[in-house]
Amino acid sequence: MSDNVTSSSQQLVVFSLGSEEYALPISTVHEIIRFAEPRSVVSDVPWIRGVIGLRGKIIPIYDLAARLGLNTQSAPGKIVIVEAGSEQVGVMVDDVEEVLTVSDGQLEAVAAASRESIESVAKIGDRLVILLNPEGLFGRKTTEEVALAA
Repeated sequence: MSDNVTSSSQQLVVFSLGSEEYALPISTVHEIIRFAEPRSVVSDVPWIRGVIGLRGKIIPIYDLAARLGLNTQSAPGKIVIVEAGSEQVGVMVDDVEEVLTVSDGQLEAVAAASRESIESVAKIGDRLVILLNPEGLFGRKTTEEVALAA
């Protein structure tokens, strides 16, 4: 492939929250594990559910549905371990659907969406998959700002 090709593609890990489909860039996904109830920790941040121990590391677990302001009634089935800046966090999702490769032409910015949490929307056939911004959603700065505002 030539270096001057302007169209590029990326791989996305697609998962469900309720009836909606969301995705994270595969480059930010460290691993996917079965849901394990996190150990509760005191937090002023309402979407931090607790922590789990994973291979000697303490990983904070975020309720992604609560973080996005969604009202889902389904029980989480998986935890996606995500690189967010310099740390790893776990996000609770209903299920991991697939890994998709999308071209830049399939990604469209959404003016009404918060650029901090939503990168773009991928149009895949008749599906719309919301591509999340892990740094904006789960980065240390975001967590500290929420804690300070509480």
